[in-house]
Amino acid sequence: MLSFTRTRTQPRSNRSMSLGGMDYADPKKKTGFCGKIIMVSALTALCILMLKQSQNFNTPSQFSSHEPGVTHVLVTGGAGYIGSHAALRLLKDSYRVTIVDNLSRGNLGAVKLLEQLFPEPGRLQFIYADLGDAKAVRKIFSENAFDAVMHFAAVAYVGESTLDPLKYYHNITSNTLVVLEAMAARGVKTLIYSSTCATYGEPETMPITEETPQLPINPYGKAKKMAEDMILDFHKNSDMAVMILRYFNVIGSDPEGRLGEAPRPELREHGRISGACFDAARGITQGLKVRGTDYKTPDGTCIRDYIDVTDLVDAHVKALEKAKPGHVGIYNVGTGRGRSVKEFVEACKKATGVPIKVDFLPRRPGDYAEVFSDPTKIKSELNWTAQHTNLQVSLQVAWRWQKAHLNGYDTRLAMSA
Repeated sequence: MLSFTRTRTQPRSNRSMSLGGMDYADPKKKTGFCGKIIMVSALTALCILMLKQSQNFNTPSQFSSHEPGVTHVLVTGGAGYIGSHAALRLLKDSYRVTIVDNLSRGNLGAVKLLEQLFPEPGRLQFIYADLGDAKAVRKIFSENAFDAVMHFAAVAYVGESTLDPLKYYHNITSNTLVVLEAMAARGVKTLIYSSTCATYGEPETMPITEETPQLPINPYGKAKKMAEDMILDFHKNSDMAVMILRYFNVIGSDPEGRLGEAPRPELREHGRISGACFDAARGITQGLKVRGTDYKTPDGTCIRDYIDVTDLVDAHVKALEKAKPGHVGIYNVGTGRGRSVKEFVEACKKATGVPIKVDFLPRRPGDYAEVFSDPTKIKSELNWTAQHTNLQVSLQVAWRWQKAHLNGYDTRLAMSA
């Protein structure tokens, strides 16, 4: 008997069957494929639904778009001593503030305090970034709708600048170029530039006016002047509003005791004289070192114009309010009165109540004998006048913060009153 049944030697293939030039998918494969499509579609729909219910999906960041009646200010170096006080004032005046800082000299504690004071959405944001990173800066400007920039970020110690000049040219001059390029690319029309009296060097006559020739004698002053020149050259073919503030020696702190100066311990030898006085009063150092007693001044020590940080911030805010498109304003910010280092030390002794030991040493490279301002122009054009001019009172305010913050913004240590 013949058998017509053929034995299958190979397993059944899942390939499509061809019939008359047309392919027909295997039914089992088609069913599995359709199931996967349905599952993916369902998951996608669920994700979209969840995103739509998210507040962040429905509401773009308030920092990324311009809002009528709200001025959004980028504060570079806003975690630092002066920048944090400026951010506080802007927030109190209902500005929207973005702080950009790499925390190399600033304090995250200052930012956290500001966030606690102004927790409302759209008031304050902090971005950790280095202005030397052009790609990061461009990204920040592309993701935020800034109306103005207050550019504080800079290393700022004369003595350190003579030891490491390249750091100063890079950090001040090059980084200002990065900010300026980003502003130009994104159409940000207002720049308030925080400069310094160090751009004047050691003028032959006092007081210093805005017309005094700029002949800086140290890398800090030279780097700041280069940045100023760059801004002014750019402005010649721009309608940007530019305000340049050249200020003198900053002292004091927030009168309500919320913010203060907390420099890095390793920078004490380069820091401000007020910080050195407080360190001596607290016993951190064995005494105060006064460098230079043979200058051509009445008592042989340097003469400086000491400006309270509250007044300085007020000048920046007034400059922002008065900034006009296509206009450049250059102003000295000072009290108009010079005080010697010996006068300052005596005021610090009275403010702290501590008989600070003083060691007199040779001059520091890059210092100059006498610098104080003529504030006539800023008074006339911006209606600004220094209000906190009592040296001892400004130091007392700063001393209260220092006693309450022995570890800077770490408040776990405090001195008894």
